[in-house]
Amino acid sequence: MLGKARRLALLAEGRFTPLDAKTAVGVLRYRPAEVAAVLDSTRAGRSAAACVGAGGAIPVVRDVAAAAALGADSLLIGVAPQGGELPAAWRSAVRAALERGWDVLSGLHVFLADDPEFAALAAARGTQLLDVRRPPAARRIAAGRAAALDQTVVLTVGSDCNVGKMTAALEVERALGAAGRGAAFVATGQTGIFIADRGVVVDAVVADFVAGEVEALVLEAARDAGIVVVEGQGALAHPAYSGVTLALLHGACPAALVLCHEAGRDAIRVGGAASDWPIAPLPELVRAYESAAAWLRPARVAGIALNTRSLDEAAARAACERAARDTGLPATDPVRFGAAPLAAAIIAVADAARPAGAAQGRIRATAT
Repeated sequence: MLGKARRLALLAEGRFTPLDAKTAVGVLRYRPAEVAAVLDSTRAGRSAAACVGAGGAIPVVRDVAAAAALGADSLLIGVAPQGGELPAAWRSAVRAALERGWDVLSGLHVFLADDPEFAALAAARGTQLLDVRRPPAARRIAAGRAAALDQTVVLTVGSDCNVGKMTAALEVERALGAAGRGAAFVATGQTGIFIADRGVVVDAVVADFVAGEVEALVLEAARDAGIVVVEGQGALAHPAYSGVTLALLHGACPAALVLCHEAGRDAIRVGGAASDWPIAPLPELVRAYESAAAWLRPARVAGIALNTRSLDEAAARAACERAARDTGLPATDPVRFGAAPLAAAIIAVADAARPAGAAQGRIRATAT
């Protein structure tokens, strides 16, 4: 991960739950072989799967020393707290990791490498503080260049934040590969970067340059894949995070969208709690996203990715059937039931849009 083989300890002290520890859960689901332990003294003695439904038997332990005994050699901050600060109670864990000569990987808004105490410890021990949220130095301006690609660009969009846009994108990429279609995943958040080893955390980029950064990422990914799947962020109707969603839409210029929604959630969450803003019905959201995309490049919602983690299997299947009936689109929980229906719909979009006689994977026009 990020340049070297690692055995990770995931720091999620007091917050190792599916909603709070999104980064830890993503790494456990997609790179479990590199995780030695999870740090959460309030849940020590349990397994990762028992706490968050991912990671199997990977143990939850009390502290850095216990993780070291299990072979850990790097610490990854597994939670992105509201506001992006490192909780004061977690400083001791970061300090203990650095004192052992471990690298520390972080996606926080606050950069650990800028902390004088941590920077001095890292320098003394010859270790690294890797802040993946630090934005690139280049300032790129978008110009709709992704719309000139022969490759098909797919963007996951949401009814709200934290509904499974990254997970849906990764599962769609896997399903496309299983169907024999080369696909590339573009990470736009810290968890996606930890999983894919590349990308940019777009919410740390100056607003004027978010679309340009996304455009550059898409153009780069399109060099090696016929389908590019971009991780979505935020939601068009969210009072805090709508801006990054629109920047992704216009930077990526997708031909297809996958609409993500958590079954049973009926209000937008703000600050971790339900707000007074209702989530619109799925058909209305389909129209809204297609309309916003069309301001720059026509795109259609190819399918619905439901997050059914709060439902039993029978209720989850019923929710998928209801979403399909309401929208007239394929609907599935890509983790629970697989993303094959979404992949098939995206392949149909790609094949319909592909110029006659064009070679798969060729870029019609590029610019940097």
